[in-house]
Amino acid sequence: MQTKSHLSVLVHDQAKKYGDREVLVYKDFGGKTWKSYTWNEFSYKVKVVSNALLNFGVKPQENIGIFSQNSVQYIFCDFGAWGVRAVTIPFYATSSEQQIQFMINDAQVRFLFVGEQEQYDKAHRVFSHCPTMERIVIFDNNVKIDPNDSNAVYFDDFLKLGENLPRQTEVEKLYKEASPDDLANILYTSGTTGDSKGVMLSHLQYSAAIEANDRAVKVTENDRVLNFLPYAHIFEKGWTILCISEGATLIVNTDPHEVQKSMKETHPTSMCAVPRFWEKVYTGVKEKIDSANPIQRKLFKHALAVGRKHNIEYLSRGKRPPLALHMEYEMYNKTLFSLVRHELGLEHTNIFPTAGATVSSHVEEFVHSIGLTMVVGYGLTESLATVTCDRVGEKPYTIGSVGRPIHNIKIKISDEGEVCLKGPTITKGYYNRPDITAQSFDDEGYFKTGDSGYMKDGELFLKDRIKDLFKTSNGKYIAPQMIEAKLLVDKFIDQIVIIADQRKFVSALIIPEYGALEKYAQANGISFTSREDLCSNGKIHQMITERIETLQQQLAHYEQIKRFTLLPKPFTMESGELTNTLKMRRKVINEHYKNEIEKMYAE
Repeated sequence: MQTKSHLSVLVHDQAKKYGDREVLVYKDFGGKTWKSYTWNEFSYKVKVVSNALLNFGVKPQENIGIFSQNSVQYIFCDFGAWGVRAVTIPFYATSSEQQIQFMINDAQVRFLFVGEQEQYDKAHRVFSHCPTMERIVIFDNNVKIDPNDSNAVYFDDFLKLGENLPRQTEVEKLYKEASPDDLANILYTSGTTGDSKGVMLSHLQYSAAIEANDRAVKVTENDRVLNFLPYAHIFEKGWTILCISEGATLIVNTDPHEVQKSMKETHPTSMCAVPRFWEKVYTGVKEKIDSANPIQRKLFKHALAVGRKHNIEYLSRGKRPPLALHMEYEMYNKTLFSLVRHELGLEHTNIFPTAGATVSSHVEEFVHSIGLTMVVGYGLTESLATVTCDRVGEKPYTIGSVGRPIHNIKIKISDEGEVCLKGPTITKGYYNRPDITAQSFDDEGYFKTGDSGYMKDGELFLKDRIKDLFKTSNGKYIAPQMIEAKLLVDKFIDQIVIIADQRKFVSALIIPEYGALEKYAQANGISFTSREDLCSNGKIHQMITERIETLQQQLAHYEQIKRFTLLPKPFTMESGELTNTLKMRRKVINEHYKNEIEKMYAE
């Protein structure tokens, strides 16, 4: 049963309900062993942070920055700040100095909480360029503070200011004064165009969002939920708060490189993920199938066909599978599929919300077929995450859709095909940017998402970002993200950018999965001394060509890739080619690889 409380007191209300039950499972920064906090301990830590913030001089609705990887300290700070009516501003742990300097100055941040050495070093270097900054508080005790830095303090020392709750009476008064209209977060979105704008999210939006998601997403107090997407991402932040409101146990993954290890060690029942995570699972399993002996390969392909028929052709359509099919599926579910899930650390599973980009139909079908319940959805920072999602087990869902609208969300498709939204979870606008705010809503008060799509039988289907739709010189419209999603399931492709706008045909810049490509070269007697050698090798190019032709058979002729270039180095955030949420900045990539692109169109 969900607890519906203002975020300032949600953890404390849950502690009264669950007491000494485990709630947070975590590792220290750089630690090897899993530790845990109970609900009572969680509640106390949050109160300590609230008291310490008052002793720091934090005022109601003041903006506080958090620049860190996921950690329990991060969660304590969020809820501790909300307890004194402060606003938290999450910065991605990978943000550049230029980005954090802009956000600190735009939001007039006085106090910045940082995670590890990298975040501290960046914060320390921009400190003198941020007039409002007063203190840096460091989560990781292993961070080396600059000898000349008198403004930094470790989190453990910060907590001493709130030990024994010296100002709890004032904190309790602030609980009572907390308003649904208070700002809870400002989330800065860098966007694929590079424009940085702070999305304002209120407590009222959070209340509406967790209530609406409670109706649509069946997570419970019995779930063990792995948090591995950044808390700076609204998908993970909204999901985490929903899980806390339901009484679930959170497994906090601090190191993003250890996600699969964490899964095997902690056995989560649920987690939210972006499609790229499942694409890598798909390619990993597919590679094992392809390398198996012919009998095993045939058996697994048949099992997948049975899983697809049972879970997609019948269950997803709300139909009961025939008894013979159900029995055959159960046999495979308890043997082959169980082994796959065990290998992932997902033995006892509930649901896996997935959003943030286009989900390949191949991947979605595969995940459902092996008995994992993927809940595909769609949302934005401006909508406080979920707009639509699948209703698995309740209503029919269609592979390729992004589900049905959640409670109280109205969707309108404009004359141009743009998805427009209205409802209590939609932002009031952008911090300090009345100009952009005014441009973002239509005359009826609907928020303009920038995504094109259509409704069919109550489900939303997305096409692409309106600004990303390409028009070839032949007048045909191309949806690049759809094509990219189809290609990313290949084990030899790590990143891909489609080129087509105002061009005669579709081409692509491809970042290979270098490890897989090197193994292929070695197994096939292809000599190389560098990635440049690999990417320019004719035999490699031919192999990739054949794989692309297989994957794009279902595309219209004008959508198919005619030429491509393999690149020896990946697209990165540091180069400005990716946003913090790993979306492609097409304009930057087009500029950086202008010569390579022109060569593909040379006669």
